[in-house]
Amino acid sequence: MKFRRHSVLLVLGVLSLAAQTPAPPPGTDDLYKLGQQLFDQLAPPEIKAQFEFPSKEQWDEFATRLQHAFDNNSLEELATYEPEARAALTALRTIPGYEDYADWLEQRIDEIDGAKEAAASPRPLPTPGVVRPPTLPYYDLWLARVRGRPVPARAATLMPRLRAAFTAEGVPPELAWLAEAESSLNPAARSPAGAKGLFQLMPDTAHSLGLGTFIPDERTDPEKSAHAAARYLRTLHGKFGSWPLALAAYNAGEGRVSRALAARQARDFAGIASSLPSETRMYVPKVCALVAVRAGVPPEKIGAPGEAIGH
Repeated sequence: MKFRRHSVLLVLGVLSLAAQTPAPPPGTDDLYKLGQQLFDQLAPPEIKAQFEFPSKEQWDEFATRLQHAFDNNSLEELATYEPEARAALTALRTIPGYEDYADWLEQRIDEIDGAKEAAASPRPLPTPGVVRPPTLPYYDLWLARVRGRPVPARAATLMPRLRAAFTAEGVPPELAWLAEAESSLNPAARSPAGAKGLFQLMPDTAHSLGLGTFIPDERTDPEKSAHAAARYLRTLHGKFGSWPLALAAYNAGEGRVSRALAARQARDFAGIASSLPSETRMYVPKVCALVAVRAGVPPEKIGAPGEAIGH
């Protein structure tokens, strides 16, 4: 069998294209068959020479394991996917039309690498009798990772527009650097799950924020998506009371953060981090580190939302 596990992102892309067709939503089996048909019709000959579309059983097994790794709270398990995810990125960078998936995957690999580093780092033992203030878990790790990292090429043209949109919505403009963590600052970036744009908004979330997702898909509009993402962050901060918790909810969902806070009887991100998905545990300190490095604003200095001044 020529299919290899690191080709799964190619398959994810094909299935995502199938899921976004304007016909009525197909069932799981129909979606898989449609994805296979699109692969047969659209995949270049050189790709077909290297990969075969997986069997339904292979696909279901791998997709389940991959999603589980992102959703559970084992950094060690997430770290094991680094080699095949990196191989998939190499493949996507060479396939015409898949660059937007590659920019999404690049940031996920960064988080997998962070998980690998975090899992290998010994945790300091608490000092008896010494009470330390709450810290942002893995923030120092991510600060070291992003410090010295080149600024994305699109930042010069995009960031002034994104910052202006956040300011207009009453959200600290430095948080617009969230877009680097979400999409590598690619307005057309998309994930196999259906998220799209600089801020990787899912269709339902985009609709709730007033964005259209058909033709045109307003998630790919830098200003419109930035206004929407800022409004969403403002709402999340109002609900959870801190930016780390708002970012956690942006990534993992409001319900999951609310349940974790209730279960742990906690009030901050540090109190629930270990019970959140591995991706979220890496995502929150990564965004905060990017804001600190790119905008010079450490997490504790990011201001609360202010009054929106309109578009």
